Amino acid sequence: MTLGRSAFFLLALAFLFCSCTTKDADHRVLVSVADQSLALYHKERLLGRFPVSTSRFGLGDRPGSRATPLGRLEVAKKIGAGAPVGAVFRSRRQTGEVLAPDSPGRDPIVTRIIWLKGLQPQNQHAFMRCIYIHGTAEERNVGHPASFGCIRMKSADVLRVFNAVGVGATVDIIPGPLPHPNPSPAPAAAPQLAKVPLVGPAPSATPGVSVPAPSSRS
Repeated sequence: MTLGRSAFFLLALAFLFCSCTTKDADHRVLVSVADQSLALYHKERLLGRFPVSTSRFGLGDRPGSRATPLGRLEVAKKIGAGAPVGAVFRSRRQTGEVLAPDSPGRDPIVTRIIWLKGLQPQNQHAFMRCIYIHGTAEERNVGHPASFGCIRMKSADVLRVFNAVGVGATVDIIPGPLPHPNPSPAPAAAPQLAKVPLVGPAPSATPGVSVPAPSSRS
């Protein structure tokens, strides 16, 4: 390998390494346990709100608890890019099976996986516990606590979140409700123009000459 090719190879490796380690600082996710809802933001602009399911076993981070952790986390890994909607995952690998929503008797992880890593003591076990934001085949239960610790979403919704956020994007899980979006400012009222009475010409001083009435057109 020539010196020029070696330099190019090293430069390409450095670029690849930098691009892989750049964190998404533009997007963030806010999950409300009270609302069973997820809000997606881009630079503090609300992109959308989606129904979710948090754990049926409550809140917490103890290993084996099957609870949903609270606090600040981040996107550690994204799994399933390019997989068909409804693709079934087992141990984060596609099985080759594709399920329609609400297939009877089935409750696998489907479509996409966003693997979360805890950033605080209260959620330090999240990555080890495999806490995900993921698609669910049981879409009829979305909007109610129904998971085993993860954040479940409908397939169409998890696709949108998956495509928007990058590795390193922050995910806050809060017990209370989502903040209300700021209402759009009311349009400014049109300025009122003062009504000026029409004034006719001064009466003619010439006797016998009539004065025409003011025109109604302007």
